[in-house]
Amino acid sequence: MDDGLADLLHRVVMLLGEAARQRNDDPGGLTYSQIRLLGTLEDIEPVTQHRLAQALSVSDPAISRSLRPLEAGGLVQITIDPEHARRRLVRLTEAGRDAFHTAGKPLYDELRAGLVAAGFPYERYLEDTLRLAEFLASE
Repeated sequence: MDDGLADLLHRVVMLLGEAARQRNDDPGGLTYSQIRLLGTLEDIEPVTQHRLAQALSVSDPAISRSLRPLEAGGLVQITIDPEHARRRLVRLTEAGRDAFHTAGKPLYDELRAGLVAAGFPYERYLEDTLRLAEFLASE
């Protein structure tokens, strides 16, 4: 892999996080990582903590740490999987869904609209990035 591409992709992710922080009026509000977690959870819930970690490309301990403040804030609910007592199932609460649609969804929509307005081929970038992620995951 081209080191320049890896560095640029990392920079883009960091800039997205900074953009999320700048747009958040509440200093104690959601971070970009939390917005991303809630959005992913909305797409695949209910889901085990392990599967959620895989979907976000983080470790199991990292997802546990990330979920603690969201659970304490009433944004997610974590329960024991009735089919396997050692697994935990994660779901959004209504407050979590509302938080994502208030903070995260507008951020995603704003990013998309900004890129399209600037002449970037958003759909093509999305398809290419997905292909790249799938290629790297298969190696």
